[in-house]
Amino acid sequence: MTILKKVEHFREEEERLKWEGTFADYLELLKEKPWVAQTAHSRVYNMIKDAGVEEVNGKKEYSFFKDQLYGVEESLEKLVEEYFHSAAKRLDVKKRILLLMGPVSGGKSTLVTMLKRGLEQYSRTDNGAVYAIKGCPMHEDPLHLIPNHLRKDFYDEFGIKIEGNLSPLNMMRVDEEYGGRIEDVIVERIFFSEDKRTGIGTFSPSDPKSQDIADLTGSIDFSTIAEYGSESDPRAYRFDGELNKANRGMMEFQEMLKCDEKFLWHLLSLTQEGNFKAGRFALISADELIVAHTNESEYKSFISNKKNEALHSRIIVMKVPYNLKVDEEERIYKKMIADSDLSHVHIAPHALKVAAIFTILTRLKEPTKQGVDLLKKMRLYNGENVEGFNSQDLVELKQEDPDEGMSGIDPRYVINRISSAIIRKQLTSINALDVLRSIKEGLSEHASISKEDRERYLDFISVARKEYDAIAKKEVQKAFVYSYDESAKTLMDNYLDNVEAYCNKNKLRDPLTGEEMTPDEKLMRSIEEQIGISENAKKAFREEILIRISAYARKGKKFDYNSHERLREAIQKKLFADLKDIVKITTSTKTPDESQLKKVNEVIARLIDEHGYNSTSANELLRYVGSLLNR
Repeated sequence: MTILKKVEHFREEEERLKWEGTFADYLELLKEKPWVAQTAHSRVYNMIKDAGVEEVNGKKEYSFFKDQLYGVEESLEKLVEEYFHSAAKRLDVKKRILLLMGPVSGGKSTLVTMLKRGLEQYSRTDNGAVYAIKGCPMHEDPLHLIPNHLRKDFYDEFGIKIEGNLSPLNMMRVDEEYGGRIEDVIVERIFFSEDKRTGIGTFSPSDPKSQDIADLTGSIDFSTIAEYGSESDPRAYRFDGELNKANRGMMEFQEMLKCDEKFLWHLLSLTQEGNFKAGRFALISADELIVAHTNESEYKSFISNKKNEALHSRIIVMKVPYNLKVDEEERIYKKMIADSDLSHVHIAPHALKVAAIFTILTRLKEPTKQGVDLLKKMRLYNGENVEGFNSQDLVELKQEDPDEGMSGIDPRYVINRISSAIIRKQLTSINALDVLRSIKEGLSEHASISKEDRERYLDFISVARKEYDAIAKKEVQKAFVYSYDESAKTLMDNYLDNVEAYCNKNKLRDPLTGEEMTPDEKLMRSIEEQIGISENAKKAFREEILIRISAYARKGKKFDYNSHERLREAIQKKLFADLKDIVKITTSTKTPDESQLKKVNEVIARLIDEHGYNSTSANELLRYVGSLLNR
């Protein structure tokens, strides 16, 4: 489908979704679809819920935020359940401003933008449909037409609570245009749009001397006063402030805490009572979600000011910290690169992972739990198995410092440094060392990093480099193993035969001579030592393997190379240890012979075909690992 056809299709869909009828027709519609009368907070919650909710390891993950926000699942669960869900149930939290607090480039703006774009799309669905009094600049809820004294009867009949009163403009229109017959008032379906200022607003503070409160609440239209004769005539008022236009949806209050006090006073009444004052009118009802965002230092300054005490109790603060998982940080970088002009550049495998290791280390707080260092903590946070620690240890680590993730290096800095390295050196391929080198060079230019933090960050670059050294050696050694899986399977089968004989106190039979042999202790220990199994622990480890094999057999499943993670790691390390000398000689020889050259070319081909390298990065990796092994 061409782009013009898609535009035409969208236009046709818009026409199909349009609805217009009298208030009497709308009430019939409500009988069929009572959810249409939901509040703004309820609409946001249902939008998130309808996109799909999955429970992973006892935590809720929302498909709505998938592929956009990474590694902040716990913060999102708290936001959705403690704020949106409670507000949707009309609990007191509904009367609070949602203030997202977090470090720079931590995802606050992305989160708000997702909610705004999501509402625009959701208002075009059946579950998210929104109806308003036609011709109303505030897209007023048609149910405000029901007089207060009949609202209990309405609830008894429809089961729907009505909040808010008819605006001055619509009160006048009902009398003058419809002769007081509310059943004849025209209602239409509306579609949220930030660009068209329908149901979504954005307010950004500017110079306090020049900014007018009218930006929030609307203003008098002086050109019509002569026609209507009074400033208190609602027809002489422009209901075009952000609070007016965001009614029924949400308003983003950018940098709210930098705003002049007079702008914040209107929020007191809006949040607590659901209305605000505009011009010479009675209070105007508004049903909207107010979302603001700020950083930690501004928030601390705000709460320390006694003048702001009234607003303190009207604010719900939700922390949006940095992601603390290496794998998720890597996904953030991949997304940012895909969205940039760098997508044509080849980024070698593990380059972004090594950058993520450095970044996460800068965000973690030093653990106080015995036996845990920053690297172990990083691995536990990333969902990796760390010997001697379990899920309860992870819970305890996360409870040590509630402010963890509120400081450190932001993702944008890493992407900027990658960009700098590519542009400055005109590279078409970049590896982990290039990335770390560029990050290191940029630390001295980063104005907000203190001297103490800079020294600490340099240490983290060294740690990340060591992690990369281990990854690089493993990658090359793995590529050197011809028919790697077959070699691993053969070694594992041999080990398992010996373990079974050892545990059952049996002998093994030599397949060639038929002689009986005792289990090969040297072979078993050479494998077990690769993962630190001590002499005292070997019996328990071997029995654990047999139990696992039996469990698989009972379920009719085959025990294979991937069935026991620690055994797999031991087999890999044993294979690599046996190959080390071959790798060392082949990668470091300046003038390789024909057989060595053939081996190198095979390895490069495997790195390209199976591991995601290109010829440049594969050759660089081989040279680097050769230098490591020769040290």
